[in-house]
Amino acid sequence: MDQYSQMLAFIWSTECGSFSAAARAHEMTPSAISKLIARLEDRLRVRLFQRGSRVLTLTEEGAAYLRSAKAVVEAMSEADSLAEGLPSRVSGTLRIHTMTSFAKQQIVPWLPEFLDTYPGLDVEIQLGAQFVDQFEQGLDIAIHSGILPSSSRIAKKIGECEWLLCASPDYLEKYGTPQQPKDLMNHRCFIFSFASPWNKWAFIQDGLGVTTPVKPRGSFTQGELLRDMAKSGAGIVRLADFHIGKDIQEGSLVLLLDEYKTEIREPIYLLYSDRKHLSPRIRVFIEFFHEKWIAHPWNVVRGLPEAT
Repeated sequence: MDQYSQMLAFIWSTECGSFSAAARAHEMTPSAISKLIARLEDRLRVRLFQRGSRVLTLTEEGAAYLRSAKAVVEAMSEADSLAEGLPSRVSGTLRIHTMTSFAKQQIVPWLPEFLDTYPGLDVEIQLGAQFVDQFEQGLDIAIHSGILPSSSRIAKKIGECEWLLCASPDYLEKYGTPQQPKDLMNHRCFIFSFASPWNKWAFIQDGLGVTTPVKPRGSFTQGELLRDMAKSGAGIVRLADFHIGKDIQEGSLVLLLDEYKTEIREPIYLLYSDRKHLSPRIRVFIEFFHEKWIAHPWNVVRGLPEAT
């Protein structure tokens, strides 16, 4: 910073014609200007002004340095001007990590509109069933449900989801409809292939909490494959309402054992790394996403009739 001050003092002195005039123009003392010029000449090991004249006259070396100094100051001013626009500029690549099912059902449907709104912004969506902190590797946003590991990240609760038991009308017609939780032992069920609380099919029966130990006929790493199995008529699955709410509304999947539901809601969080200096690309995504899920909430299956 001292080198930059020396450079400015040198430029001001040449523009104003004297150390005194430069000092008055920039609210400094003549001695302060003189000391900055002296330190500059000592650092460069060259004389910049001719001494012995009441009017400042540049040496040949001083004239050459003046051109370079002005170029440096102009470049720094341009950089500052560009930086002033950074808080409002939406550009670059937005990197998001979320669940496959959430991305497909709750982000992809309006993503083209988002990209049209912000043409300078690219989006990279990384998929995974469970949250992994990758913010140090350039991740901007993570959207995940459930209990998250403790961290210093900012976690904004954006909603809740409910896990629903369902099957296709074709499956129920062929194999019958379970009337109580224990009936699931005699049905074809499918679960996640990794250790997860989502594999614990819990119910409330006679005022008590019960967990039905189903015998899965298959397991998958992605909820989207479980959904495909259920819609194909292969068996019964348990998935989040943000994933299958539309299928239940449309009738391609049927809600099961709803009278035994636990009323447990799982929180859904949007995570990012810094509250104070929030990047414009993160801010506009959060605002856009909020408008979409407020207008079209995913927990819209309540009140629908269950299978009989």
